[in-house]
Amino acid sequence: RRIGIPEVIEKFGVPPGKLVEVQALIGDSTDNVPGVPGIGIKTAAQLIGEHGDLETLLACAGQIKQEKRRQALIEHAEKARLSKKLVTLDAHVKLEVPLAELAVHDPDYQRLIAFLKAMEFTTLTRRVAEFAGIDPAAVEPDGKLVARSAPKQAKPEQVPLPFVSATAGAVGKPREAPPRQAEDAQPELTPQARAEARIAAARDLKIDRSRYEIVRGLEPLAAWISRARELGTVAIDIEATSIDPMQANLCGFSLALAANEACYVPLAHRTRGDGGDSGLFAGDIAPGQIEERAALAALKPLLEDPEVLKVGRDLKFAVQMFALRGIEFAPHDDVMLLSYVLDAGRSDHALASLSQRYLGHTPIDQNQLTGSGKSRLTFDCVEIEKAGEYAAEGADITLRLWQVLKARVAAERVSSVYETLERPLIPVLARMERRGISIDRQVLSRLSGEFAQRAGALEAEIQVLAGEPLNPGSPKQLGDILFGKFGLPGGTKTKTGQWSTGARALEDLAEQGHALPRKILDWRQVSKLKSTYTDALPGYVHPQTHRVHTSYALAATPTGRLSSSEPNLQNIPIRTEEGRKIRRAFIAAEGHKLVSADYSQIELRLLAEIAGIETLKKAFREGLDIHAMTASEMFGVPVKGMPGEVRRRAKAINFGIIYGISAFGLANQLGIEREEASAYIKKYFERFPGIRDYMDETKGFAKQNGYVLTLFGRKCHYPEIANPNPTIRAFNERAAINARLQGTAADIIRRAMVRMEPALAKAKLSAQMLLQVHDELVFEVLDAEVEKTLPVIEKVMAQAPMPALSLSVPLAVEARAAHNWDEAQ
Repeated sequence: RRIGIPEVIEKFGVPPGKLVEVQALIGDSTDNVPGVPGIGIKTAAQLIGEHGDLETLLACAGQIKQEKRRQALIEHAEKARLSKKLVTLDAHVKLEVPLAELAVHDPDYQRLIAFLKAMEFTTLTRRVAEFAGIDPAAVEPDGKLVARSAPKQAKPEQVPLPFVSATAGAVGKPREAPPRQAEDAQPELTPQARAEARIAAARDLKIDRSRYEIVRGLEPLAAWISRARELGTVAIDIEATSIDPMQANLCGFSLALAANEACYVPLAHRTRGDGGDSGLFAGDIAPGQIEERAALAALKPLLEDPEVLKVGRDLKFAVQMFALRGIEFAPHDDVMLLSYVLDAGRSDHALASLSQRYLGHTPIDQNQLTGSGKSRLTFDCVEIEKAGEYAAEGADITLRLWQVLKARVAAERVSSVYETLERPLIPVLARMERRGISIDRQVLSRLSGEFAQRAGALEAEIQVLAGEPLNPGSPKQLGDILFGKFGLPGGTKTKTGQWSTGARALEDLAEQGHALPRKILDWRQVSKLKSTYTDALPGYVHPQTHRVHTSYALAATPTGRLSSSEPNLQNIPIRTEEGRKIRRAFIAAEGHKLVSADYSQIELRLLAEIAGIETLKKAFREGLDIHAMTASEMFGVPVKGMPGEVRRRAKAINFGIIYGISAFGLANQLGIEREEASAYIKKYFERFPGIRDYMDETKGFAKQNGYVLTLFGRKCHYPEIANPNPTIRAFNERAAINARLQGTAADIIRRAMVRMEPALAKAKLSAQMLLQVHDELVFEVLDAEVEKTLPVIEKVMAQAPMPALSLSVPLAVEARAAHNWDEAQ
């Protein structure tokens, strides 16, 4: 990017000639330039704009109307003058080389490629070689830079964890970070060897809960905070009465600075009451705690300090809890997401699981403190000493895991996925969840009655088809009728001896043309929509905001797709009339519209891109009807005047192929013979051979490595892809083939979400992102801003892959506005 006079004015509010005057006022903490406390860039630009330069401003400081500003300029005048000296460049430095030699020249591409190959920057090597017209295979890696393996005598257990001490000193006493001679003395360690060394060291350093501290006053808390700022990294965890941040009360928080150096700060624990132990029956606030406001006032500067990294687990909850209390929690690292980018699809990312895996330690189970079920206590009713041991241990484990997982992320080259797709999405999702969305209770009430009638009618039809009374909600009765009385094929029994009547079993029977299983599935769908949405949604309305606040999980799927819960808004059917009716209950606030923006056929476009199908790529670039084009290619029917049935068949094949549809499944979907469906699939692969190649290559890569990669480098693991059981193996093969497409699509919409808020702010638009549902984003927009907002949203989403990825197939985004969600789609 070129920086000229307009760009300087845009950023600093003054032209380049006045820049040192502004810098003298605002200072620079990175370079220890003090500046004038309390004066930011906007105020500085305003003052210099009014007075011309620093000295004139200081001479007139006594005339400034704002008292705090006036006093700051008078009291810190000498700091401002010193700051100006520090930021003023020396314009009289003698150059030892001619100025012309400092101009930017083309690099030595041979040396550059040798360097990139030595550093194993595969993508950059390819791009530079293509640009320079050089065959990269003909260039050897720079021998001086090639990473060497760790020598045999370098034992992993000799490498201590950085910033971890087994003999931590007293908090508040200045102390140097523990030495790292072992790592520093072995620069030849590869990233992989370094990661293995960290894991070995972490397992060797045992947890000692006896050294944890309960902090009951502001003075010792200040000592812990001071120590955290010295170190620059602190693990933090919060304890609350609920996992819903919109409803939870804060009980306390824990800090960890090094191994076995952790504390718990109780804020609102209660004594046992006469009528019970929890909720309304809990006793008074227990003694020996800091009042919440005072504790958070002391903690806030640390949490907002850009120079201190805050480490946590599932940090979206903490970000929300602190935001609701006026604290911006940044910067941060999340061990759950570090684990997710490493092992999505093959392991659990819960703290207990990670602790056992990496540290060989089983942490305290919260259920041991609170109990479970109906008698479960809220955390504020847990005794402070027990709560402190549990919470401090959690922070201690979190810090140890961070040190291990950061090393693994670097070694396995997934840092980019974490830094661009995971970590920056935490605050974005936290804000979306806090905003929530409005619903129309009357619409839901009316739908609930309608669904009840529909379910009743289906139940009557089921009775007729069964030929006897049948409760469609009873798996035992269903099994006895379907596989016992009627003897339908494919029946299997569970361990308890009952017939299996899950959705997959019923769908298989329905695809074979059996009417009763189809009706049972329809009854289940309507009943589920009624119980899960029309009956349940009103109960999710927050009493203060009067909106529904869903919760998004970042680390729940192998592909990077988000999932939502409480309530789950991603499972509302989009292609059924019932699903569309439910969406009509989601409405915009008064004076606003809901805007729905979604990617059109994104997975088909990515299939064309990844598989290199030029016919499909050309059709997408030219904006053609991809399903009509496919039908024309396969069946030899002209696009103009094409019968709707022919296009429908091509559409079913296009989308079915992505998900590995079988001839049996396609036949039932289209209502044709299996032989005809098999011929369609065969012809499709013959016409587009690159798709078969893509599938075979993906399966081969997955079987060799246990995972597939999205275009952005996300690893989607399928450890069962080589399972000897053909059913399990086939399922994992289909999932792996789809994962590259679905995962890349998930990465793209994540990138769009991260960029959306800055783009809207830059355009001075007040639109707010509310929901994310697979390939769709939903916004709430002022009526007066709708026309200006739509193109901004579409542009951000369409350009989301760039500059990391330049697709040869354009991404199409359609954004529409309406009063309710259904009409906006």
